[in-house]
Amino acid sequence: MSSSLRRGALAAAALAFSIASLAACSAGSNAQTLQIKPDNAATTVGDIKVQNAIVVTQPDAAAKGPAVVSATLFNSSTTDQTLDSVTVDGAGTAEVTPVKGEGKGGKVVVPAGGSVILGGEGNASAVLPEIGSAVQNGNAQQVTFTFSETGDVSLRAFVVPAEAYFEKWGPSDIPEAPASSPSPSDEASGSPSASGSPGEGTAAEEGAAAGSSGSPSASESEATAGD
Repeated sequence: MSSSLRRGALAAAALAFSIASLAACSAGSNAQTLQIKPDNAATTVGDIKVQNAIVVTQPDAAAKGPAVVSATLFNSSTTDQTLDSVTVDGAGTAEVTPVKGEGKGGKVVVPAGGSVILGGEGNASAVLPEIGSAVQNGNAQQVTFTFSETGDVSLRAFVVPAEAYFEKWGPSDIPEAPASSPSPSDEASGSPSASGSPGEGTAAEEGAAAGSSGSPSASESEATAGD
């Protein structure tokens, strides 16, 4: 897919997601406003409806993860169902975590006649630790939600970066640049108290506990202090 087509797909996804989210906030799963079919992935299998499904990646396109799956899950049956797994082609199986105190056996529960939101602050989450090269922004990726009663519900969902509107739906764990490692000279050189007189044994012991007195000279000083 060309870069221009990818940008067009991302723009369409952002617009459709914002419209559908506003509709979902003000109505139930069977209201007229939700009968409009947005560009964002939506499908119904049996009693389960999956709506507004997207895969949200890191803002940095070069990052390999984590990424998240965001969607709204509706259950029109008279019995609860659990979300057993979420799988994305090219990224594997997500780590699905319910809202604290609302899960069942560590699984997300979609209540009878109710709904559950995946993604976003304070909601259940489906996190992909890593994504493969096949998962690229602008693609429509195959996503499979597996439920306890309905089974597999599959659809293609847009892949979008956690930017602009999608920022609040993106991964909460954004990788940071690794901290600079201490230079060899810093590790080798201890403070004067670590290798000083016997009267400074307390400082030497503290240096040993912090891992800063690994040299043989420091050990010999401590032995002398003990004598």
